[in-house]
Amino acid sequence: MFTGIVESRGVIKSIEPSQGFVRLIINSDMDLTDVKEGDSICVDGVCLTATVVLPGTGQFSMDVSPETVNVTTLGKAKSGAGVNLEKAMKADSRFGGHIVSGHVDCIGRLIEKRKVGVGFLMGFDVDSSRYLVEKGSVAVDGVSLTVNRVDRERFWVMIIPHTSTLAGLTDKKINDTVNIEFDMIGKYVEKFVGVWSSKPGLDEQTLQKYGFM
Repeated sequence: MFTGIVESRGVIKSIEPSQGFVRLIINSDMDLTDVKEGDSICVDGVCLTATVVLPGTGQFSMDVSPETVNVTTLGKAKSGAGVNLEKAMKADSRFGGHIVSGHVDCIGRLIEKRKVGVGFLMGFDVDSSRYLVEKGSVAVDGVSLTVNRVDRERFWVMIIPHTSTLAGLTDKKINDTVNIEFDMIGKYVEKFVGVWSSKPGLDEQTLQKYGFM
């Protein structure tokens, strides 16, 4: 589990085919003294398992499955590309973002990037906006962001200078792709309502009465 608060910006040193998988070797300045083989690290919003960890160098490797290659931007990643990194959260750590699982829902496409004061307004196209709520949360390349506006299959977020410097989102160009993970809470609410809406006594009027609609 992650929070969407990026800890470090890493660089893909190499990409190696490995028996149907792809092995990523990543260099970073992230503190790896508390990371061991088998631990999870979020790479551009994708939860991956560390297979080799070299704490003194900041280098680690991860195997990417064919499914992950197909449904995330890691399938088109290149050596030398920068990536956002976050270690799995600890139970006693500060929760600064929102609940992020590292399971990508879809690939988004950058359709607008505009300077606003000291920040950037960025807009993305997605396959579906069903889980997007204005002022709600969304993870873009592993970065926890607040949704400013939703219009059909598009949404906009504001990138503050700190996030711009650390996460590299504002380096993106129009039509570049990003990994999108929608708020997990929305998915569970939809599942819960879907199951219980078929129960006797629970209808649209009841849901409206108690503020679910």
